[in-house]
Amino acid sequence: MKSENKILNGLPPSLHAEMVDDILIVKLYRPEKRNALNDETVLGIEKIFTAVPSGTKAALVCGEGKHFSAGLDLSELKEIDIVEGIHHSRMWHRALDTVQFGKVPVVAVLHGACVGGGLELAAACHIRVAETSTFYALPEGQRGIFVGGGASVRVPKLIGMARTQDMMLTGRVIPAEEGNIIGISQYLVEEGKGFAKGLELAQKIASNTNMTNYALMHVLPRIADASQDQALMMESLMAAIAQSTPEAKERLKLFLEGKAKKVGE
Repeated sequence: MKSENKILNGLPPSLHAEMVDDILIVKLYRPEKRNALNDETVLGIEKIFTAVPSGTKAALVCGEGKHFSAGLDLSELKEIDIVEGIHHSRMWHRALDTVQFGKVPVVAVLHGACVGGGLELAAACHIRVAETSTFYALPEGQRGIFVGGGASVRVPKLIGMARTQDMMLTGRVIPAEEGNIIGISQYLVEEGKGFAKGLELAQKIASNTNMTNYALMHVLPRIADASQDQALMMESLMAAIAQSTPEAKERLKLFLEGKAKKVGE
């Protein structure tokens, strides 16, 4: 446990992390920079989600100040050759993969700017709660650059290629309400109520079995990307594995005995 505490404490000042019961709370902490993401912060995110403390059931990511994240810190963008540029982009990919395909489901609480790299981080999370102040954009095209942290892969899976292309071609800013309708967020709440809603969802997720959460994080995305024949086989295998676990058997027994809540109760 000492090493886990060291990991949570040994973070850059741009990140704060703490445990609330079995929920890991990760906060972007550069409010003076609108929580813009520099390499130190991205590597800190990778460090956190690579070494999630044992006993953690879910995580919540949020931002300090008026914004979730305004994206890549362009002040740190250096002139590098093509190969170095590829390695830099792949570092972001590696770091955000630890969020999407890590040990626990992650809820993002969004407010203010969720732009560029901030949207890439949010898209790597599994549930997104947006406050009404949230706005989304992928402005890289207007700055002569291309997204490099996974937006071209993850965002189209949320809203479709055509909408993503529109955002990237025109720099279009999407407000919270529209973002919720088209699928960037799954929940839309009043200003100041995002954290409470996010924590509520994280706690609900934490009550699932470990096998269920693993399947939904790691298997479901691969089912969605596979051919129908391969996808149906993966579904069959996962269903058989999940229902054979002791936890699943006990929960089914409680349901059949009328001791578990029914849907809608």
